[in-house]
Amino acid sequence: MDPAEAKRSVARAALELLPEHGVVGLGTGSTATLFIDGVAELVRAGRKLVGVPTSDASRKQAERLGIPLLGDEGPWPIDVCVDGADEVSERLDLIKGGGGAHTREKIVNRAAKTNVIVVDESKLSRRLGERWKVPVEVLAFGRLATAERLGELGPVTLRLKDGAPWRTDSGNYIYDLAAGVLDDPGALETRLGLLPGVVESGLFVRRANVVLVAGAGGLRTLRAP
Repeated sequence: MDPAEAKRSVARAALELLPEHGVVGLGTGSTATLFIDGVAELVRAGRKLVGVPTSDASRKQAERLGIPLLGDEGPWPIDVCVDGADEVSERLDLIKGGGGAHTREKIVNRAAKTNVIVVDESKLSRRLGERWKVPVEVLAFGRLATAERLGELGPVTLRLKDGAPWRTDSGNYIYDLAAGVLDDPGALETRLGLLPGVVESGLFVRRANVVLVAGAGGLRTLRAP
């Protein structure tokens, strides 16, 4: 299964987990884009689904396709949130944030009754950190001081886009932290959350209920204990 077909496969599988009517968290990224396309088809067919986007890009796509949306303020009664991930461990812990939307994604993830993660098998690892650095969103104010504190946990790199610092939808910066292979990602998530200036990290520990994985052998469904 080529990467494009893998993304289409898991996006279709995620659509089958949606309620007949209710509120759906709309993730961010290439696979989530395909999922949002599918939600729009269901809405046009008469399904009473309302979305909560996790980024400006997802919001614009949903608006263009005619998906009804709730406001950004919350709280939201989200039945299912469907999103991608950059790395998934054997324990179904996640690293997210390759698209720079992990703060909003984590807020929507926390509000959802069920979180479905859609990936291809290249995103699987035994432990987090084997394949991906930890994205950390930081405030603009004092960001170099914050980066210095992050550097105590491992090498950090300011993320760039088109040669300029990447700014999130909220106007913040992203530093990618090379913390190595993580034996206890929950401890690092907690530690990062306590650093002044850190808005949120891309560590999603115990936040996935179902992981849909597309690969050469077809589609697999992994469920958290």
